[in-house]
Amino acid sequence: MALLTIKNLSLGYNSKKLIENLNFTVGKGDYLCIVGENGSGKTTLIKTLLNLNTPVSGQILTGEGLKRNEIGYLPQQTDIQRDFPATVYEIVLSGCQGRCGFRPFYNKEDKHLAAKNLELLGISDLSNCCYRELSGGQQQRVLLARALCATKKLLILDEPVAGLDPKATEEMYNIVSKLNKNKIAIIMISHDIDNAISYASHILHIGNKVFFGSKDKYIKSNTGKLFLMKQRGA
Repeated sequence: MALLTIKNLSLGYNSKKLIENLNFTVGKGDYLCIVGENGSGKTTLIKTLLNLNTPVSGQILTGEGLKRNEIGYLPQQTDIQRDFPATVYEIVLSGCQGRCGFRPFYNKEDKHLAAKNLELLGISDLSNCCYRELSGGQQQRVLLARALCATKKLLILDEPVAGLDPKATEEMYNIVSKLNKNKIAIIMISHDIDNAISYASHILHIGNKVFFGSKDKYIKSNTGKLFLMKQRGA
């Protein structure tokens, strides 16, 4: 069974439907990029998958032992969040909150996991640094390490390279790709269409036309051809 199975999902707010009858799956090791025009409902979909929004109708089913509170999430950052006055270690450790249940404090296992993910992301040396003093690329690594503390199976990333310089962008894509090769499924919203196509195994295009399928089939589809042409300014 897939990690996520979406059946006939309809989304919206204030009585306005953004997406109707959406169907797709995410399996172990998949790398799904969600693309589409601004305002098509990409972020609304992500928030619904995370149980932050209520769907108008349809089902979101989990499998392979995945629970809805065991999905790692890297949201878009606001200016206020970038200026957050906490240490790197404190922020990464906070990703273990979902594991605590009714425990009031983090235990040794939580702290070990935070340290492990700091090392995995190559930022152990930044543990005691103040988050707001880091570069944009370093901050994204911190938030990705935090998201990994919440999951072993599925990461959802909302524009993870927005605002990063080319070097930090390449590093972030390489890190995410390595995580995916270690069997962590990825769902990523991206406006960076060429890199999305480069790394993805599957594409979900939402908007006036909806497409879900392999990257190769998307590139050959009319929906994919038209969108890629428009995004590349051809």
